[in-house]
Amino acid sequence: MVVKIEVFTSPTCPYCPMALEVVEEAKKEFGDAIEVEHIDVMVDRERAIEYGLIAVPAIAMNGILKFIGAPSKEELIEAIKEELEESSF
Repeated sequence: MVVKIEVFTSPTCPYCPMALEVVEEAKKEFGDAIEVEHIDVMVDRERAIEYGLIAVPAIAMNGILKFIGAPSKEELIEAIKEELEESSF
C-alpha cells in the first residue's frame, strides 16, 4: 500500500519550506511507498476547509491530519512507518 501525504502550505508561510524539505527527504527514503501532494491553501481553500485547517504548514496522511507545523524528519518517518504497518494488516 502507498501512504498518501498531503502537505498544506501557503506562499507567505516562513515554516512551510521546512515542512516541504522534510517530506522530500522522507520521499527519498521511502520512494514509491509514499505519494506526496503539495497543496497551496491560497489556491485550494476547499481542501484546507475539509481538514479544518487554521494554520500551515500541515501534513495529512491517508486523509487524516497528522501534523500542524513542520515535524522533524524523525517524527515524520515514524508516522509513515506506522501508516505502512497499519495498512499491511
